[in-house]
Amino acid sequence: MKLSTVVNHAGDPRKAVARARDLDKAGIDMIWVPELYGFDAISILGALASTTEHAELGTGIIPVYSRTPTLLGMTAAGLDALSGGRFVLGLGVSGPQVVEGWHGIAYRTPLQHTEEAIEICRKVWRREPVVHQGPAYTLPLPPSEGTGLGKPLKLINHPVRESIPIYVASLGPKNVEMTARVADGWIPTFFHPDKAREVWAEDVARGKKARSSDLGDLEIVAGGTVCICDEDRAQQIRDAARPQVALYVGGMGARGKNFYNDLFRRYGYEAEAEAIQDAFLDGRRAEAEAAVPAEYLEAVTLVGDAGRVRDRVEAYREAGVTRLSITPAGPNHVELIEQLKDWAS
Repeated sequence: MKLSTVVNHAGDPRKAVARARDLDKAGIDMIWVPELYGFDAISILGALASTTEHAELGTGIIPVYSRTPTLLGMTAAGLDALSGGRFVLGLGVSGPQVVEGWHGIAYRTPLQHTEEAIEICRKVWRREPVVHQGPAYTLPLPPSEGTGLGKPLKLINHPVRESIPIYVASLGPKNVEMTARVADGWIPTFFHPDKAREVWAEDVARGKKARSSDLGDLEIVAGGTVCICDEDRAQQIRDAARPQVALYVGGMGARGKNFYNDLFRRYGYEAEAEAIQDAFLDGRRAEAEAAVPAEYLEAVTLVGDAGRVRDRVEAYREAGVTRLSITPAGPNHVELIEQLKDWAS
């Protein structure tokens, strides 16, 4: 397994760039930059491309609705050139609240939008004249929908690579199947290493059955907070994760329209998922956080004594994870990364 981490730039982006530089020097293999509805990920990654030397740099993730597929392809090619061939394009569909509320785009056919965007990006990188006709995108635009002056164009620049890795964040059965079929990597949010196979094995297998051999093996990115510490500190770290889990499972979508709540039900936490959502949507956030299953927090965090942390590393490996995503906690991140690299290898 390789090690990856997320660099959050919600505060001062200059601090995020400095942190990424330190992580790169410490030996981290992969750095992800998220994009929600704050600072964009691309400008941060442009800075990282010039201040890091070794780590792969990825969008973790860009909502596919926020940019045209050709702009996604252009942007990826530019960042790949700036970084010397170290860029990874991480895509996802986000959710209706962000896509329709922030971007003003109708949240329709998310799976189709993602698959067609991937196909178009690969045409861009191969410098083919981009011609595409699908339910989600049509290029060039038909005369009946525009001036009739559009014509097929190809990328002016010659990309560093004509095949830039594409990772997709997906959770639902059909979306995971599509990811396993057409993407280079998969980013399953809130991944439970002990329950993942029973939830997703069939979806992944169906996708892999139709997967092109040119893509190679499917990379899987998942993990959690890491700290070698005593049990009191480990419990504090696990409890610190409750607000975010409650936010997503309880508040990221209406009832019946929350992918994360659906996932927790598939994990077997039906009662807990309902309790979290009821409390969160009623404004009782403390109750929602308290309802997050302790078993889940213990499974996904890599915290405790060295033996416990190493066991969790192995659990992620056995679940098929190839890129262990870590959030280092504690004073000596360099030493921690070195230790984890030894165990992960």
